Amino acid sequence: MADTKISALASGAPALGTDETVVARSGANYKLTVSDITGYLGSPITVANGGTGQSSYTNGQLLIGNTTGNTLTKATLTAGTGITITNGSGSITIAATGGGSGTVTSVGGTGTVNGITLTGTVTSSGNLTLGGALTGVDLTTQVTGTLPVANGGTGITSLGTGVATWLGTPSSANLAAAVTDETGTGALVFANTPTLVTPVLGTPTSGNLSNCTADGTNNVGYRNVPQSGSDKTTSYSLATTDVGKFVGVGTSGSITIPNSTFAAGDVVSIFNNTSSNVTITCSITTAYIAGTDTDKATMTLATRGVATVLFISGTVCVVSGNVS
Repeated sequence: MADTKISALASGAPALGTDETVVARSGANYKLTVSDITGYLGSPITVANGGTGQSSYTNGQLLIGNTTGNTLTKATLTAGTGITITNGSGSITIAATGGGSGTVTSVGGTGTVNGITLTGTVTSSGNLTLGGALTGVDLTTQVTGTLPVANGGTGITSLGTGVATWLGTPSSANLAAAVTDETGTGALVFANTPTLVTPVLGTPTSGNLSNCTADGTNNVGYRNVPQSGSDKTTSYSLATTDVGKFVGVGTSGSITIPNSTFAAGDVVSIFNNTSSNVTITCSITTAYIAGTDTDKATMTLATRGVATVLFISGTVCVVSGNVS
């Protein structure tokens, strides 16, 4: 005979230790009280016996499988950024905050997004590649900031006066209008074979005028012998600024030729602009009167006479003219 279960219950809920369940098995009857059943299945009924292992809950709690002990664990949902969770009696409400609006402040990674239409402001701190039609963006009001040079921009927020015009039409006149410290007028000049019209060169630090002329025919250089300052009326020592010029000597004046001052080929002329002789003191190591072989310590320049001093080196000179 198969096992049979016969329940003999009093009215109402079964009571522990009194109400019984009779189980007939293999011709024998077995009595089980409620406490016997509870002891067998567990209180609360365990997961292994088909129960939950839980006897009480708070609002919003869920049962989550737990591999530790193969049990069910009570847990509540945790809200993330922009999310709110409201636990009610038998209910859970999940809502997003902020209304879904805002500004994209960071687009990470790379890739292509096709067919996107942007109607708001997009600020990207990563790589944003858009394919298809990009519409609805007002570049005058919805794009802000300054694109740095490292990212392909200019790094500047505005252009100087005339710069935009020159960029659009890069002519010499527009360039001159765009710069603020130019000198002169006319066309832009480059290094090779430029044509300059009446330039003022100032004082060049170097240059070669061997192919230049003073008037289209005569080579560049003095066409006369200029005077170096005014007549000297005291003792005067010749200087390198006198080279190529004549030094006038007035009343009470005298001349000294210094040593180790001039270079080979330098020439200075001396004019005695008085009615008496002028003394020339030769401090230079060796001084000759032209056509003689005697080192002179002093020389005499005759009245209204001219003497030309040719420097053979910084320590040797030859004097020609009205000297003795």
